[in-house]
Amino acid sequence: MGLKSTTQTMAQKILAHHCSREYVCEGEIVNADVDIVLGNDITLPLAIAEFKKIGTKKVFDSEKVVMVPDHFTPNKDIKSAEQSKLVRTFAEEFGIKNYFEIGKMGIEHALLPEMGLVAPGNLIIGADSHTCTYGALGAASTGVGSTDAAVAMATGKAWFMVPQSIKFIYNGSLKPWVTGKDLILYTIGLIGVDGALYSSMEFTGPVIRKLSIDNRFTMSNMAIEAGGKFGLIEADDITEEYLKPKGIRDYKIFKSDNDAKYRKIFEIDCSSIELQVAAPHLPSNAKNAADLKDVSIDQVVIGSCTNGRIEDLKIAAEILSNKKVNSRVRTIIIPATQNIYLDALRKGYIEIFRESGCVVSTPTCGPCLGGHMGVLAEGERALSTTNRNFVGRMGHPKSEVYLSGPAVAAASAITGRITVPMEVM
Repeated sequence: MGLKSTTQTMAQKILAHHCSREYVCEGEIVNADVDIVLGNDITLPLAIAEFKKIGTKKVFDSEKVVMVPDHFTPNKDIKSAEQSKLVRTFAEEFGIKNYFEIGKMGIEHALLPEMGLVAPGNLIIGADSHTCTYGALGAASTGVGSTDAAVAMATGKAWFMVPQSIKFIYNGSLKPWVTGKDLILYTIGLIGVDGALYSSMEFTGPVIRKLSIDNRFTMSNMAIEAGGKFGLIEADDITEEYLKPKGIRDYKIFKSDNDAKYRKIFEIDCSSIELQVAAPHLPSNAKNAADLKDVSIDQVVIGSCTNGRIEDLKIAAEILSNKKVNSRVRTIIIPATQNIYLDALRKGYIEIFRESGCVVSTPTCGPCLGGHMGVLAEGERALSTTNRNFVGRMGHPKSEVYLSGPAVAAASAITGRITVPMEVM
């Protein structure tokens, strides 16, 4: 355990605040109050079974337990229907206020911020590894197992080992079409899939301060792909503008001390970062998209908790406008929430997608984990804006997944091979 220090990082400050303490030390095990406990149709059935073993008659706070069936929904088979029914029944029995299903639901990590359920300074756990997404708003959020989620649903508390922190300073300026997805793929490629193991990743610097909220969500979302515990971005004016229409005012912004101690500090010149693609079978296998121009593809997916927000759809629509996707490429567009779908419809993006030969889905995590709405057969190859490309992640173990941002995905759908947008514009 680290020595007690009055100099603290963002992660330390948020954890200390939720332990009603002034300081916490790196490596220390703490039991902290949580603001949100989240689960979905895959992880909640296990959590509910463990919750019932505890024997409590109520959840710690019916407004702070959030349930979002979003993985195999709309239900793809009888087993997934039974799982969703179990979650639905529990939500009714325990008076869960924030339960979102068909018609109201979205992909959980896009939905919670949209609904105003996440704020700076929050401590959030979710039975889903990409819960780290909310770090984009300055919240310490992380994925946990279903048993830890069950205990937190009952007690409002969770245990943490206080992580070390790694600072990433992004300088320079972004090249055309380069987004937060390219920055995070480049970063993971730089440090490896275990480069931030159980560490808090702090994203900062001039480029981050100009980055939109949608792009910040993308970066924080993929902190776990480098092993990170949190993916934190300090809340600022852009954050507060995002929160304002949601009526969120009661929150506390935490900032790392100027002389806070970091495990490592990386300075990254964004001016030299090209559009990125992660080749199979790790997110860290990042390469310049232009170097993979001979890789043909069978399917493109634009969506997920990583890149299914309105800015992602806007980029895809700009590239696909007045063009047709390649006849060999199944192109699936998944707006991350119902509101994003409606916004895209009003802006004309849905018509562009349909006219170009894409299919547009209701919000679902489906293809991201090979669940439904785009499962790959043996030998097939997909380019996806999702966050993982492990063996068999999107279907057959002998299929392949390449990861990119929406610009490369849309351009590649047109040509049938990995393509930078400058080739088709």
